[in-house]
Amino acid sequence: MGKPWATPGFDLHVEPTGPGLRKGLTKALREAVRSGRLAPGIRLPSSRSLAADLGIARNTVADAYADLVAEGWLTARQGSGTLVAERTSAGPGTAPTATRPRTVRSPAHDLQPGRPDVASFPRAEWLRAARRALTAAPNRALGYGDPRGLAELRTALAEYLSRARGVRADPDRILVCAGFGQGLQILGAVLRARGVRTVAVESYGLDVHWELLAAAGLHSRPLPFDGLGTSVEGLADAGAVLLTPAHQFPMGVPLHPERRAAVVDWARRTGGLILEDDYDGEFRYDRRPVGALQGLDPDHVVYLGTTSKSLAPGLRLGWMVLPPALAEEACAAKGPTDTCGVLDQLTLAEFIVSGAYDRHVRAARLRYRRRRDALVRAVAAHAPDVRVTGIAAGLHAVLRLPPGTEQSVVHAAAWQGLAVQGLHRFRHEGASAEPPDALVVGYGTPPDHGWAEALNALCRVLP
Repeated sequence: MGKPWATPGFDLHVEPTGPGLRKGLTKALREAVRSGRLAPGIRLPSSRSLAADLGIARNTVADAYADLVAEGWLTARQGSGTLVAERTSAGPGTAPTATRPRTVRSPAHDLQPGRPDVASFPRAEWLRAARRALTAAPNRALGYGDPRGLAELRTALAEYLSRARGVRADPDRILVCAGFGQGLQILGAVLRARGVRTVAVESYGLDVHWELLAAAGLHSRPLPFDGLGTSVEGLADAGAVLLTPAHQFPMGVPLHPERRAAVVDWARRTGGLILEDDYDGEFRYDRRPVGALQGLDPDHVVYLGTTSKSLAPGLRLGWMVLPPALAEEACAAKGPTDTCGVLDQLTLAEFIVSGAYDRHVRAARLRYRRRRDALVRAVAAHAPDVRVTGIAAGLHAVLRLPPGTEQSVVHAAAWQGLAVQGLHRFRHEGASAEPPDALVVGYGTPPDHGWAEALNALCRVLP
């Protein structure tokens, strides 16, 4: 009977070659280190463990290790085991060892828009929810699961979205996905299969979204923008339209009620589809949040939301509330198995049902409102020629600059270690109108203790 592959210790794939076990093992280990497959600092299995794995004598392994220690490839200290040695340069006749990429210097203050304060992620509450969820989870929940996502999460989301965002949601028409990006990829495939070739988009937005549509074989055509938000009169032959109606990104204005009604009328009249990106709908500070557009017509609006702004982008959890006629197609386009982590889904469901999600959102809403208020006060005091525009909502504000100053301000900010972006960065290349000079300033990322210093740095570069 062969020796079972179940010995204690570390796994190491190595194949001794050439005549003689000791010489072959030494050569194989030396080449693994030289090529960078075994990086500096990696701990090797004990001689007993590796000998058992390879089916050879322990002394053979110990002798090979000793040879390599003598050559400088390995190090060995009592109580620390055998490790791959640190090397600053390759030895004579050897290939250079793999080097780690240089660390890119982080900005002193990150004011890029669309990013939350991940330092405030509710770790303790999340851990408690994870324990409760995992303890109560049935065994079936740990299988491959429903491609739509776990029933527990879809049920919790249906209740929450109906209550907090005015979404008409049925758990059977919710599709859990790995963030907004995957949701848009799925919808792109569905639209292309339905014969759609053009998707109308807003004049300002994220190029990654337009690129996802292009990757699906869809042309994105920008719509005009004015003081009432995105104009929906130019939809023409578009088969769908992608909008941020509650808080246009990045301009920061809501879609005017008349235009909300007009785009729904267009969808009903033509059979077109509205893709509603409700990326920060919970964060309105001067009044109750505007309800989701989906509530006006669930048969023609796909509602998309995520935890990226409310909790953390790293969770990679998002959802779509789909019209009845689209639910099966979207599920098929996603694929036969759930692609989102089951444990995170169970935890988020428990987090919502227990009320912890509501408490976190309300606390975050107060924190972000204070930051925005401080930003408005600081700009008014230190840069009277700069105007803060957009509604009091979300995680960013638009600072209108004097004409012709955007690029110089962005460059000055970079020299000061301030990560901030100009409005031109978000303009669709097909947009007809040239954007005004402005900064799009995110106030979500800096931790609370660093916000005052970040504001001072921003004010120093404003004209």
